[in-house]
Amino acid sequence: MHVRDLLGEAVAGMLARPVRSALTTLGTVLGITTLVITLGVAATAGNQIVGRFDALVATAVTVEVPESPNTPLVEWDAIDRLTRLRGVESAAALAESDDSANLAVRSNDIVDPTRVTTQSLTVLAATTGLPEAARGRMVQGRFYDLGHIERRDRVAVIGDQAAKLLGVGRLDRAPAIFIGKHAYTVIGILGDLRRERNLSTAVFVPPTVGRQFGLRDVTRVLVNTSLGAADLVARQAPTALSPGNGDMLQVIAPPSPTRARDQAQDDVNALFLILGLVSLVVGAVGIANVTLVTVMERVPEIGLRRSLGAARRHIAAQFLLESTLIGLAGGVIGASLGVVTVVAVSAAKQWTPLLDVRLAVAAPVAGALVGLLAGLYPALRAARMEPVDALR
Repeated sequence: MHVRDLLGEAVAGMLARPVRSALTTLGTVLGITTLVITLGVAATAGNQIVGRFDALVATAVTVEVPESPNTPLVEWDAIDRLTRLRGVESAAALAESDDSANLAVRSNDIVDPTRVTTQSLTVLAATTGLPEAARGRMVQGRFYDLGHIERRDRVAVIGDQAAKLLGVGRLDRAPAIFIGKHAYTVIGILGDLRRERNLSTAVFVPPTVGRQFGLRDVTRVLVNTSLGAADLVARQAPTALSPGNGDMLQVIAPPSPTRARDQAQDDVNALFLILGLVSLVVGAVGIANVTLVTVMERVPEIGLRRSLGAARRHIAAQFLLESTLIGLAGGVIGASLGVVTVVAVSAAKQWTPLLDVRLAVAAPVAGALVGLLAGLYPALRAARMEPVDALR
């Protein structure tokens, strides 16, 4: 049988029952559509993560400074060297210790047994760039400056949550808080922290005042970089902070946006790829079932063809080609619907659609392969029929 004649017979067999062929193709359409949508939306969403990666996380670098028994690894004035690095937008040094983690802080010196006036708060020593480094703002008042540090003024800045706990709501009358036996004038309230939000319940004092709480050495440095400069700053920060002992500092750099994109894409693929494969299996079962029913309905035709000289391979090729064409049609329609859906979702979300061209080309091939495998058993069964038995 000529290939052209074989193709014509297969197409005629499909079009003989168009409704049945359309319903049979539906399973493959759903499977291919699901696969294309899954891979397309996953790639688009992953690319979107890179485009809209959280700038706060991508630009936050933290340097942990271990304790040193002799001289401190990082001096307080090392922040000046760090801020001169290219890509550094703001930085601040902090000092904290276990002894200053739960100090008794109260807003007045009157002992009132009917109410709780003392709060256990963390006291930290910090440099003047803390509001910018913590991505916050001064809700009231201002942060202390170099003049307060050099004069060793007993001033303090409290977090907005600490201010609520202590009942400090106004600064126009220069309120004071008591840490131990000493009073400290509150000159500012720090709030709206987008980084290190636990600092909202802390009390900040100048480094020269923090020595009396055991806050002598820098224990942590907060750095904010320009977008894309975090990796470079993370490599250079230890040398800038401690030129001779940079390898002893621990740098915590933000994760790579590309890695986050790949992880998100893998998660989406793993979740929905199974659904697409299940739909393909259902489509393959539908094609196999309908092809088998078609074989049983066309037994007289098979017997007539065999009696007129058609070989077994001709009968098998005819039904295989029919099932393959059904799968190919489902793959083409499914790939088209999948691409249109990915573009529509991207347009609705105002994303840039990202779809591999090879996927759109491979989807119809996958549909044809599903149809070929699904029609293998019915085609072999039709080829094994004897002409006499089929005609009878």
